[in-house]
Amino acid sequence: MPRPVNIYCEWGLDGIRKLSPVSDVIIIVDVLSFSTCVDIAAGNKAFILPYKFKDESAVNYASLNSAELASFSRSRQELSLSPSSLTKIKPGTRLVLPSPNGSELSLSTESTMTLCACLRNADAVAEYVLKTGGNISVIPAGEKWKDGSMRFALEDYLGAGAVISCLKGNFIGKAEDAMLSFRSFKKDISRTISMSISGVELIEKGFEDDIALACEINVSASVPLLSNNIYKNAY
Repeated sequence: MPRPVNIYCEWGLDGIRKLSPVSDVIIIVDVLSFSTCVDIAAGNKAFILPYKFKDESAVNYASLNSAELASFSRSRQELSLSPSSLTKIKPGTRLVLPSPNGSELSLSTESTMTLCACLRNADAVAEYVLKTGGNISVIPAGEKWKDGSMRFALEDYLGAGAVISCLKGNFIGKAEDAMLSFRSFKKDISRTISMSISGVELIEKGFEDDIALACEINVSASVPLLSNNIYKNAY
């Protein structure tokens, strides 16, 4: 008889450190930037190489991996952490995506199976991990203050809840709360996220279209799976 599946949810790097010992699968959720970018790229049959630092070492890392380097600044004109910039990424593109948040989390899970999810592919990722079996940890990334401490990010909590709502098992701790929060805000999720701290920041910078892309629910069949530090579509 298969053992029950436990579903956990904890924030950021501390969450990964806490849950890795009990997890068979870890799902990273960073809705307004990293996860939505990875989903779109993987859906276009491109490859994302997460990288933590936005400095000269990223240039060297891209060169060593025969990859393009995403812009350090959010941009529509260049490939960047703007989901809109990746909608026309060419199949087969290898892109180093520097991110001090989503990338850092992705590269901190060590040998644990790691996937990347957002609102767009929540159901697809959940369906995939349920087939693999084992305990599942969903990690909302949150945002970072200038001192490196974590800031609550409503969009990531709702994104985690979207994934959890598609899973079956024993909901532990924050997992059930995240799921219930998503269900409460689902019908008005675009407006809700637009009014969040991160949403307001993006609107002020003129990136409303990124919010629109990120708030599309279950429109993608992409399942970005991390293998050898590269995200690619599991299918």
